[in-house]
Amino acid sequence: MQSRVLVVGIDGVRLDVLRRLPTPYLDALAADGFLTPVEVDADTPTMSGPCWATIVTGVTAAKHGVWSNDFTGHRLDVFPDFATRLAGQDGRRTFVAAGWRPLMQVRDGGPLFRAPSRSVFIEPAADTPEAWERCDEQITDAAVAVLTVDDMDASFVYLGAPDETAHFLGCGEAYEAAVRQADRRLGRLLAAIRSRPSCADERWTVLVVTDHGHVDAGGHGGRTPQERTAWLAATGPGIGAAPPEVRHADVAAQVCAALGRHPDRHWTLDGRPFAAAPHAVLLDMDGTLVDTEALWLRTVRETVPEADVTHVLGRSVSDTATHLHTLTGDDPRKLAADLEARFLAAVRQEATPLPGALELLDLLRELNIPAALVSASSRPVMDAVLDVLGPDRFRTTIAEGETPRTKPAADPYLAAARSLGVDPAACLAVEDSPTGVTAAEAAGCRVLAVPSYAPVAPAPRRTVLPDLKGIGPRELWTAGL
Repeated sequence: MQSRVLVVGIDGVRLDVLRRLPTPYLDALAADGFLTPVEVDADTPTMSGPCWATIVTGVTAAKHGVWSNDFTGHRLDVFPDFATRLAGQDGRRTFVAAGWRPLMQVRDGGPLFRAPSRSVFIEPAADTPEAWERCDEQITDAAVAVLTVDDMDASFVYLGAPDETAHFLGCGEAYEAAVRQADRRLGRLLAAIRSRPSCADERWTVLVVTDHGHVDAGGHGGRTPQERTAWLAATGPGIGAAPPEVRHADVAAQVCAALGRHPDRHWTLDGRPFAAAPHAVLLDMDGTLVDTEALWLRTVRETVPEADVTHVLGRSVSDTATHLHTLTGDDPRKLAADLEARFLAAVRQEATPLPGALELLDLLRELNIPAALVSASSRPVMDAVLDVLGPDRFRTTIAEGETPRTKPAADPYLAAARSLGVDPAACLAVEDSPTGVTAAEAAGCRVLAVPSYAPVAPAPRRTVLPDLKGIGPRELWTAGL
């Protein structure tokens, strides 16, 4: 399946106005995904130039350097728009259609869109609401022609009439009519996507966003809630309910993620995606996929009844033996050998998959997402578990002793990502213990935690679920973001 993205930017649409109007195409899109408020960053002027620059570059004004509708002094060479970045760095085909001069022309310090693969610029014949409506219609015609037949990976279509109407006539009936007309043009763009001969073999992400609001009289640039409140509607693979907070800078990050392009750390984006297919899923074994954590704790307690389980969850045999030595004074090597032998025997006789584990592994195979097994258990224990899970479910496996350090160090997860040829930051790690979570996060992975015997709290880039049951694509796309 080919992934494609369409971003529709509708300038200056107030959220409260939008919510009371019949906008069937936007409503249908939101019903399939979400529509949520976006607050303009506190340091960003509520003007089109700074806001659109943040939306399409993924960085705030402090980085892109656009502070007004005159783009002079910008830093767009360092922080380019997504259409230019994807075309120049990845060879993706990108398309931009717009009628506002700074977006497309060198005049006024522009253009914001520096070098997409293809572009259409149609300037309105006059700076009036009527001329802008005609311009938006021509822009929509041009975009429909491209979207219907051309294989563009990422497209941006700008509609400016609502903003210009508010400037001239305020936020009254004419403004509301302009918003409804923009919705009808959105419907034409969506119909163009659906009419593509290859549509059945494509996965489309559609993002519709506004830059700022207006005061009742029609102006903007101030700090009132009506001016600072923007919005984003989104639908596509993995996109479900709205996340707790969405920022303008997230749009460019989401465009890249929807195309399977994990943002490079050197881009220093301020935004982050709200739905992104993991490039690989790296799974812990004990207590996550198989019910061996109970066997391990039983083995430890049979050896040293007073042992604290928080010191042994997710830990290797050697680390556990070292800890038990502090309690008993016994030779740690003998402790380790005894623990290993009895734990291995228990695993061979009693290990069973946890609820949802096999279904998750089957889903990863169906989605063609590489899976790795990453454990602090020894290779003999892992091989015994693989007999239960099926070794063909994993592209690579990392056991204790096969990296310089084991969990809670990052080494096992870094080794698994390296073996799969993926960036650890683009991987989702699935863990049950604080020790494993520490290792995965130290490697830079997104984390899905399913706690077993010790609690794990939610945190940035960490999602906590009660178990693996019912995990589908949307959970995989959003976990750890």
